[in-house]
Amino acid sequence: MAGRQDSDNESRRILERVGRETEPAGTSLVARTAKGVRDHVAASDADRADPIEVWGTRIGRILGLLLALGLMVWLVLFLTRGS
Repeated sequence: MAGRQDSDNESRRILERVGRETEPAGTSLVARTAKGVRDHVAASDADRADPIEVWGTRIGRILGLLLALGLMVWLVLFLTRGS
């Protein structure tokens, strides 16, 4: 009986979480994604006590983003010109 109760509680908890994450009244997917990208590039997960780590992380992530964008532009140009 206790196993059944645990299973029911777990199922309710999972359904409540899915309901919160997919709630249409919450923040939109675009807004959450934009915030996530902004926090990632701004190095919000880096140790704030070490400014060198924060700035190094920001510089590295910005350079990586620029490199990825440059490669995407190159690929589009390469594909539109033909091989």
